[in-house]
Amino acid sequence: GFDPSEWAKVPVLAKGLPASPGAASGQVVFSADHAVEWTREGKQVILVRKETVPDDIHGMHVAQGILTATGGMTSHAAVVGRQMGKPSIVGAGALHISEKDKQFTVDGKVVKEGEYVSFDGLKGEIKLGKMASKPSEILQVVNGQMDPKKSDIYQRFNKILEWADKVRRLGIRANADLPDQAELAYAFGARGIGLCRTEHMFFGEDRLPIVQRMILADNPTDRKKAVTELLPLQRGDFYGVFKAMHGSPVTIRTIDPPLHEFLPKREDLMVEIAKLEVTNGDKREMETKRKLLARVEQLHEFNPMLGHRGVRLGITYPEITEMQTRAIIEAAIQLKKEGLKIVPEIMIPLVGHVKELRDQKAVVDRVAAETMKEKGVKIDYLVGTMIEVPRGAITADEIAGEAQFFSFGTNDLTQTTFGFSRDDIGKFLAAYQDKKILDKDPFSTIDVAGVGALVGMAVEKGRSTRADIKLGICGEHGGDPASIHFFEKVGLNYVSMSPYRVPVARLAAAQAALSVKVGD
Repeated sequence: GFDPSEWAKVPVLAKGLPASPGAASGQVVFSADHAVEWTREGKQVILVRKETVPDDIHGMHVAQGILTATGGMTSHAAVVGRQMGKPSIVGAGALHISEKDKQFTVDGKVVKEGEYVSFDGLKGEIKLGKMASKPSEILQVVNGQMDPKKSDIYQRFNKILEWADKVRRLGIRANADLPDQAELAYAFGARGIGLCRTEHMFFGEDRLPIVQRMILADNPTDRKKAVTELLPLQRGDFYGVFKAMHGSPVTIRTIDPPLHEFLPKREDLMVEIAKLEVTNGDKREMETKRKLLARVEQLHEFNPMLGHRGVRLGITYPEITEMQTRAIIEAAIQLKKEGLKIVPEIMIPLVGHVKELRDQKAVVDRVAAETMKEKGVKIDYLVGTMIEVPRGAITADEIAGEAQFFSFGTNDLTQTTFGFSRDDIGKFLAAYQDKKILDKDPFSTIDVAGVGALVGMAVEKGRSTRADIKLGICGEHGGDPASIHFFEKVGLNYVSMSPYRVPVARLAAAQAALSVKVGD
């Protein structure tokens, strides 16, 4: 963190939502590509965007911290920031960002690309200028940069968490998409992955062109060809995540976001095509970009959050579910041969109707059986779903007839219950809190009366059909102490959160167990 006395001397430029804790200082850049270029030159950068999208991941990865003008506590920047352990502030509405002019303005004060800013991701405060920060001793130990015996702070931290582990009832898992995140989560004490998002694996430089080819395919044969190219890459990803968890359970979610997220933005393509036309550019490149634009237009949705995503994608493009299932089963078989027993948990997102899950489960079971027969090795696996739309919770007794586990996706369940967009709530949340309509941001701490009631209903209905159903939560609420108290009360088996929130969750789960015992 920053030296508190030094930090206090500098006036606050702007405030936003404290999405991911930590101190960050660096030169402002306005694109993910610039963040990578400047970092290669040895500069420390702060990535500033109106909002981040999945294809900003490479820039977020190298930045010291992330600032966005829009979004709430479960927006892309907030979730990924916490996942990566990057200090992040979102919804800083006072920042008027011009990516074209490479600058942002706050009350007439212009901050250009290359100028220094510093911010505190715990307080949500942004200040001008460069400030020195001191790295956390606990993080240094966890990352192998410091001997645990040499850190008194780490010793105390570890002792408290060991006491907490003896008391807590809830299992602690982490949301991790890559092997290094899984290793970090394990080092922090997570014993399982509650959510591994497969789509984040699609944004690598070696994968995106194949994914785009899959999306552009006009027929199932061409699509299958592209999907087959992705198979070994996904298998390698799953192998790495399974291995990092040393046999602890791993829940892998099949593809969730709408396909347009994997394609370039419509406006960017139009500009590129216009430039090629004016300069009589490469005809083949122009043709490719026109084809891309036509597909982007086709895939355009008025409300993508409620559109063609999650289980709906798997139903219309079963070859994606087939490939992901094969990759999961092959990775688990490979590890079984190496002496590590893995029971993969395959999770179908956004299910609101039992017949949706039945359709996808049939695909998973068929491909798993084929793969095990081919390899001559049998493994156990589970198929379950995310409960993240109200109908899924209301009909949980039917869905439990097919699902061996439920994981509550409380980010989307909050969106679909309130009808709030998690990326736009920042525009009116302050007014709601001022007028005491809401005490807390419902995306940070679970709304017990509404969203919580649906969770409680799904727990009861799910267990009435399948007594041994595994129940967890993998939304961002999984790392919030007040929400953990509710999940203890309602009887979930585990909570799952970003790796850096694992220690907080271990402690909060112990406090929740003690207070529920006392009858709070």
